Amino acid sequence: MPLPKNEFLRFQALSLNIRQEIIRILTEAGSGHPAGSLSAVEILVSLYFRILRHDPQKPNWEQRDRFVLSNGHICPALYIVLAYSGYFPKEKLLTLRRLYSSLQGHPHREELSGLETSSGPLGCGLSQSCGMALTAKMDKKRWRVVCLMSDGEQEEGNVWEAVMFAVKNKLDNLIAVIDQNGIQIDGFTKSVMMQGSLKEKYEAFGWQVFEIDGHNFSELIDVFGKATEVKSQPVAIIANTTAGKGVAFMENKPEWHGRTLNKEESIRALKELKEGNV
Repeated sequence: MPLPKNEFLRFQALSLNIRQEIIRILTEAGSGHPAGSLSAVEILVSLYFRILRHDPQKPNWEQRDRFVLSNGHICPALYIVLAYSGYFPKEKLLTLRRLYSSLQGHPHREELSGLETSSGPLGCGLSQSCGMALTAKMDKKRWRVVCLMSDGEQEEGNVWEAVMFAVKNKLDNLIAVIDQNGIQIDGFTKSVMMQGSLKEKYEAFGWQVFEIDGHNFSELIDVFGKATEVKSQPVAIIANTTAGKGVAFMENKPEWHGRTLNKEESIRALKELKEGNV
């Protein structure tokens, strides 16, 4: 179903606000991971404002869909989406990474409402998601599990153990989204470890795979709809994105994986975003 124009414009404006917020809170924190946070915005907006069944007023609602952030270092984007969804006041965002803040550098589920898992070590989220999805199957529940991963963490062996487990157990209530932005902490992903085609790899293991533009709302909404119709197979969505999306001097540059902005760079980035470089 095509995305209505008014909803598209709302999502577009929301994405801009979230990107600006990412720059602000990371600059205030003085540390963090901007490139991946910026690349995942449209994915998170599509999920929380259109796809997932969830209720900020009842975060433990039994029938909610479960979202697992495997690449926990991009939590600034998730925190902002949770705040904009109503899980906690937006004013709290400026406490990111402060001592005793519930907005830690990597998500801690015991500290913040709206989180399903704690994350930090890469490669663990898909295994956690498999456990949740299998639980739903065994209990005959209708909720789904969506796991967001980075392309860099596909280098982790436990990802592929989970890939096999999901196929063996026919977890058609599991959707894995891979944010393929092409960078990681040590450089370009293709230079660090030649992965080849992730689409072909997941298909070879028995997954149903879709590949899309991860910044295109129409493609995102459409593919999540298709994913829910797949039977007896887990689904992988490879979302091609731009690291540092929206800020020209940060885009596709590995050095921005884990380096935040100084005051001058922050002003420049916010100016670019305001002028519409998204």
